[in-house]
Amino acid sequence: MNSINVYVKDDEKYLEYVSDILRNKDFLKLANYTHHNSDRFQHSLNVSYYSYLISKKFNLDSKKIARAALLHDFFFVDNLSIGKFSRIKTLFLHPKLALDNSLKYYYLSDMERNIITSHMFPLGWSFPRYKESVLVDLVDNYISIQEALYAKKNELSAAYSFMFLFIFGILFRWK
Repeated sequence: MNSINVYVKDDEKYLEYVSDILRNKDFLKLANYTHHNSDRFQHSLNVSYYSYLISKKFNLDSKKIARAALLHDFFFVDNLSIGKFSRIKTLFLHPKLALDNSLKYYYLSDMERNIITSHMFPLGWSFPRYKESVLVDLVDNYISIQEALYAKKNELSAAYSFMFLFIFGILFRWK
């Protein structure tokens, strides 16, 4: 398990804001899609909860942040099964896909729509027009970097372990 994963079971206010999303069968399917060293469901939950916690400290709209951040990657393209060009295309287009999927189930305010569509700024097709949008964009970037680094750390750890055993074996002539 990734060390940045959140545990929201005891945060009643947060759950009040997002419980309908967390019960949505289609939204729960995001657990089947990889996102760095996590899955897209856990990534979205991480971004949502950390954004929510920070928003409370800055007196931002924590309900809209919690909901929109949870929905920010609500799309069903498997990045591991498509080519490099398609992955790059998805990088730019997935905020629109996430918004379209979100609107199938939920009414979204202008702010929530902007949070979702601008979360890839400056790569996406939408400019963040609210402080809440900027916050979610920054938290999403931070969480994504942490997930990627966690994956690389494990790869490096395995490589270093192999290198250590190899050198140790040479030095002590394992038989």
